[in-house]
Amino acid sequence: MNVPVEAGSLQAWRVAVRPRTLLIAISPVLVGATLGLARTGGVDPVAALLVLAAALLMQVVTNLQNDVGYTVRGGDRSGTRTGLPRATANGWLSVGHVRAGIVVAAAVATAIGLALFAYRGWPVLAIGVASLAAALAYMGGPRPIAYTPLGELTVFIFFGLVAVLGSDWALTGSVGGVSVLAGMAIGALAAAVLAVNNHRDIAHDREIGRATFAVTFGEAASRRLYQALLGAPFALLLPMALLAHAGALLLPALLLPSAWRLRQAYVQGPRGPALNEVLFRTVGLELRYAALLAAGALVGRAWA
Repeated sequence: MNVPVEAGSLQAWRVAVRPRTLLIAISPVLVGATLGLARTGGVDPVAALLVLAAALLMQVVTNLQNDVGYTVRGGDRSGTRTGLPRATANGWLSVGHVRAGIVVAAAVATAIGLALFAYRGWPVLAIGVASLAAALAYMGGPRPIAYTPLGELTVFIFFGLVAVLGSDWALTGSVGGVSVLAGMAIGALAAAVLAVNNHRDIAHDREIGRATFAVTFGEAASRRLYQALLGAPFALLLPMALLAHAGALLLPALLLPSAWRLRQAYVQGPRGPALNEVLFRTVGLELRYAALLAAGALVGRAWA
């Protein structure tokens, strides 16, 4: 990092929580809420805030578990890692303190989940339990998801389909067909973020025994995966617009030039730490895609 990080400081916790990645949790809630509003004509704003809080906490749990799990498994011992710093690996936070943070965040998320369960019934509880289990299992347990080729698929499911459809259900008590396609689109962009991360770390991950998609199938397949994940959300725009009878859902197509430049930076740009910028640009693309899709849903509702 460019500035010293004091052990136990707020900055140390920022390193572990990774606030910039929390946008990944905001995007599906924004899309699920606005699509639900467009379909039904209204959503409960208090429930919407609870859903957003729960989604943010799930991302926090994931990030903290990733930080501490990586350290416990000795991921930094080789000295070849090129990714962002880990708070526990650098001694800025203790493993015990981060694990306590995970417990607190999970407990608050559970309390919010119980409130939503009382509001919408068992489907919300099932979604919450599955999401928390996935967040903990990503870098925890005897065989963490992060050490298999299933990382991108897991993100696609839980930060796309489950998050969008869960938000829609929690706020409306139903799920629309457009929400399914939107969940796939948002999930693809969220998975693209992880694909960049794993592509950046392919040499290091291979050395420490992490069998990510990039390590298992190679750099060429990893590049194709990212490009497919980047393009799929735009391919889904026309089906969404046709299904909703709302041409305004095509608004995210305005981002196609940005997506193309991002693809070029990924394919032709430098490797290693330089891919961190591509990673955060991908996070930004997901949020802008979600914002424009949400705006399109509201415009479509107004014109209906």
